Order: sequence, then C-alpha cells, then structure tokens
Amino acid sequence: MIDQIVIKELLEEEKEAVRQLLVESYQQYKYEYNNARVWEEYLTNIKASVDNPEVEKILIAKSNDNILGTLQLFLSSEKAYQRPELQIFSPIIRLLAVHPEARGRGIAQELLKAGLQFAKSQGANKLYLHTGDKMQKAIRLYKWFGFKRDQTKEFYNNDILVKCYRYDL
Repeated sequence: MIDQIVIKELLEEEKEAVRQLLVESYQQYKYEYNNARVWEEYLTNIKASVDNPEVEKILIAKSNDNILGTLQLFLSSEKAYQRPELQIFSPIIRLLAVHPEARGRGIAQELLKAGLQFAKSQGANKLYLHTGDKMQKAIRLYKWFGFKRDQTKEFYNNDILVKCYRYDL
C-alpha cells in the first residue's frame, strides 16, 4: 500500500530536513563534475537555497511525517538566477528533488502539478524550469509532463549549457 502524498509549504523547522534531502537527491551527479571545486560550490549553493530570500515559495511532499521531495518557486529570472536579461516574468521552478529511496512513486509529478497550480494562482500563462544534460531522467519527466524546450531562455553557467523548459498554461 502506498501512503498518501501531501504537498504543502515548507515550515521553518523543516528546513534542515529539506537541506539534507537536496544533498542526498543531487549526490548522484557528483561524479559527472570534472572539477571538485565546481561540485562543492554547487552543493554549497543547493544547501543555501533553502534560506534564499528571493524564493517565493518552497513546497515539500510528505508522507506520514517523512519529507520525500521538494521544489522551489520564484517569480522571475532575476529572482531565480540574478539574470534579468532572460526576461522571464513568470514563475520558475528550481531544485526539484525527490529522495532516492522515494523515487518512482509519482512525487515529482505531484510537485510539478503544485507548481502549475501556483503559476495559475499568480495569473501566469507560463511556468519555466532550467536543467542540464546531466539530468536526463528529469528531462524525460519534464517532456512527458508537457514542458517544451525554450532555447530563447537558456544560458551558460561556467561551461555548462543550462537548458530551459516551458509549460504553457
């Protein structure tokens, strides 16, 4: 029997658990980084993201008392990436993560649905997210879910192309 998944906003006392979940979720990409310093910076940024004052909302997926997944929502490319030149004035999903032991249970889909509801509640007609080639399973999920690639909103971070996907509401 699969326990019910509940999506809710992150509470202050849950921040450390979400930080740990993010680290455990993204750990799978460690060995795809050729430069250990770049990986450590990435991990430091992921941990710090939970306290980012620019984030509009952090959602978590819970089952019983266990936090199984999370995602962050921003209102613009300036707030999400400090990149006003991308000219995104619609919600942006960042750092979608599902704990490795909880994958395959539809948690990421539920978080994405909640992201779509948030975008609609903001009166937006688009929802964006950015990802890289290292995250092939995530990209397959985004495409299956209905996100389409938007090359006009892509950028480079160091030497990595950060690809953009857009969901038209």
